[in-house]
Amino acid sequence: MDAILKLTVLFFVTALAEIAGCYLPWLVLRQGKTAWLLMPAALSLALFAWLLTLHPAAAGRTYAAYGGAYICVALLWLRYVDGVTLTPYDYAGAGLALSGMAIIALQPAP
Repeated sequence: MDAILKLTVLFFVTALAEIAGCYLPWLVLRQGKTAWLLMPAALSLALFAWLLTLHPAAAGRTYAAYGGAYICVALLWLRYVDGVTLTPYDYAGAGLALSGMAIIALQPAP
């Protein structure tokens, strides 16, 4: 169970790094924020790329399973950073995405 928890946390931290790395340039380009935000954005995206290398599965399988975590983190970002109330459809979609992630990530070794 400890390995499953570590894998799940790794997926979610990876997604957070990617979203932060994309959100900061969005602030610069769409909201006129300081260009200095591009520095932590670049670091966040570099962290994202490095974190992807820590996943134990083949790259394609990692990306497929990672999508479920990304969807959930994106919805949490929408709620807590953007302040948008989530709908029942958001929760249902997140549940389906996490189910898909679990099926892919937790399959028996070939």
